Amino acid sequence: MSVKIRLKRMGAKKRPFYRVVVADSRAPRDGRFIEEIGTYNPVVTPKTFTVDEEKALDWLQKGAQPSDTVRNLFSKQGIMEKFHLSKIQK
Repeated sequence: MSVKIRLKRMGAKKRPFYRVVVADSRAPRDGRFIEEIGTYNPVVTPKTFTVDEEKALDWLQKGAQPSDTVRNLFSKQGIMEKFHLSKIQK
């Protein structure tokens, strides 16, 4: 089973709001997921991104692959850097 960290679209038409979820790669975008680890709101100014950093790092260490968008958001928060440093220290 391939696990992905990706965005689940919520919100009204033309007013997107996303939840950052850990899901099986075969599940639909807005379908079944394993765990919710954060939120992303690109509509407000400034854009808000909140994530449970410990859960995100835990899932990355277990082998979950972030989507391109989530990888960029994690990089801006410094989560990907912490993940790579933890891999080097082991």
